[in-house]
Amino acid sequence: RFRAPFLPPPSDQCSMQSDSSPPGEPEMPASEPPLPEAPPAFRKVTVRVPATTANMGPGFDCLGMALDLWSELTVEYAEEFSITYEGEGEGQVPLDATNLVVVALEKAFETAGKEVPTLHYHCVSRIPFARGLGSSSAAIVAGLIAGLVLAGHRLAVKGSEELLQLAANIEGHPDNVAPAIYGGIQLGIHNGERWASEQVPCPPGLQCIMFIPDMIGKTSDARAVLPDMVDRRDAIFNIGRIAWLINALSTNNLDSIKHGCEDKLHQPQRGNAVYRHLYPLIEAAREAGAKGTWLSGAGPTVMAITSGRHGDVFAQQLEERRDRLVARAMADAAKGVEVDGQVCVTSPSLQGAHVSDVELMHPSTEGEPQQQQEQQQQKYSLVRNLSKGALQQMFF
Repeated sequence: RFRAPFLPPPSDQCSMQSDSSPPGEPEMPASEPPLPEAPPAFRKVTVRVPATTANMGPGFDCLGMALDLWSELTVEYAEEFSITYEGEGEGQVPLDATNLVVVALEKAFETAGKEVPTLHYHCVSRIPFARGLGSSSAAIVAGLIAGLVLAGHRLAVKGSEELLQLAANIEGHPDNVAPAIYGGIQLGIHNGERWASEQVPCPPGLQCIMFIPDMIGKTSDARAVLPDMVDRRDAIFNIGRIAWLINALSTNNLDSIKHGCEDKLHQPQRGNAVYRHLYPLIEAAREAGAKGTWLSGAGPTVMAITSGRHGDVFAQQLEERRDRLVARAMADAAKGVEVDGQVCVTSPSLQGAHVSDVELMHPSTEGEPQQQQEQQQQKYSLVRNLSKGALQQMFF
């Protein structure tokens, strides 16, 4: 298995392959200058990370899916430390060294064995803050990747998943950080030696309908209501349900997902003690035709999935276009229990975190011959147009 996370889409300039290259892994065209043996020095990097929905019902702390909602972090060298923030969570997140992007970036530099330079951080978040959609995991993954790029530090992927180790050790579990890094649906465990993850097939055409309450949800509060011991029957119930869910996803059996999303280890406890809207919304979404429903992460967001988006929209069957019906049903159910919020419809993201832009340390070109200046500019252009394979070779 080869997975190259946090990398931009392939460039048209980097699409040639040699006979010795694995299928799908591009080489640099012969006309381009060779890649440097060591990572170049960067002064600025921009990273994009998707939202995630964790647990998916019975997969408590081990199963999650990336969503097509994104946060963006730009970090650059500066004369003094500062953080600017816009979007979801503005005015609520700390703008000092306790911010998770700073904590994660410092961990990346520590891993690289380098001192953290003075930096400016600019965050643009479109992930609802503290709503169970992985905003903290997105911050951690973004900070780690930005730090690794600026530090010029390589991490191994296959066989060790070193980025996952760093992220999961900060977060405490892999259910959000794994899909944030790799995209798609990820199943993560600790195998006794390290964190490990495997990709679960994501059926095509899924739509994700989220009811996002106006209130925030604290993970500590949601975990506080969970008992230290569980009934054996509940454990057996959840073992069967997560096996059922993984099989339904793997075989594209959407009608079986409904029962696979059932849970007895955390949702009933949180629904009774913290989120009175949970089960009314789950029931409403099911009756409206949702294929599966669950509490997203530690809440308070309630997630439902439907099928659809197959082929020509005018030729789709009625049962394939349930997103609006489910959204309306969830909104009405929330109104019935006097919980304010908004409904958002998106889809799973098969792409995980990636570097969207970098800027090299620009040396002074004053007095240089025109030819040298042109060669230097070509090198900048090369870095900004790297393919997945080339960026993998350069940084990681």
